[in-house]
Amino acid sequence: MGHQTPKQFLPLAGKAILLHTLEQFSEAIAEIKFVLVLPKDQLSLWKEVSANTKYADVPTAIGGNERTDSVKNGLDLIPSDSLVGIHDAVRPLVSAATILGTFAKAEESGNAIPVKTLTDSLRTLEGDISKAVDRSNYVSVQTPQCFHAGLIKSAYENLEGSFTDDASVIEAAGEKINLVEGNLENIKITTPLDLKLAELLVEERSR
Repeated sequence: MGHQTPKQFLPLAGKAILLHTLEQFSEAIAEIKFVLVLPKDQLSLWKEVSANTKYADVPTAIGGNERTDSVKNGLDLIPSDSLVGIHDAVRPLVSAATILGTFAKAEESGNAIPVKTLTDSLRTLEGDISKAVDRSNYVSVQTPQCFHAGLIKSAYENLEGSFTDDASVIEAAGEKINLVEGNLENIKITTPLDLKLAELLVEERSR
């Protein structure tokens, strides 16, 4: 991103991206409880950003060396008999419909993740050869990824291998993954262009 400031703390429409993200969940589910997972060296920055907000006392877990370590540390603070949604801090435009739909399906079926169909053509690479593939066989994956807490905690306790998302951890434990419709605006802010787009979307939403 070209900034020394971690992405989740960059300003978006006058406040940190992370605060926008938390607000989306608070507005969708009034009684929701949060656990933040942050690197130790970002705790003081979070304290500064959250001061004078209702999120100042949100419990925090320390991030690990790998993503899976960080998630496991956060799950240690979650009761096993609850429903948990694991969300990227830099997805501040997740909609209430996506949040509610994913939690509802997870409550019913044990897990759920939001996805969107693809509009770009796709090719698969095999060495220096590329081949067209049918994009209707693929979807892009978003968050929150929601689970019965006991299920995901057990999967992480028995983790073997490397995974890029939590649904893959559950899948490796033998569970079928349930898909729900995500929202197009639920982008992950990773580039300056993403941030500019998010600014426009927040401005449009506030009109």
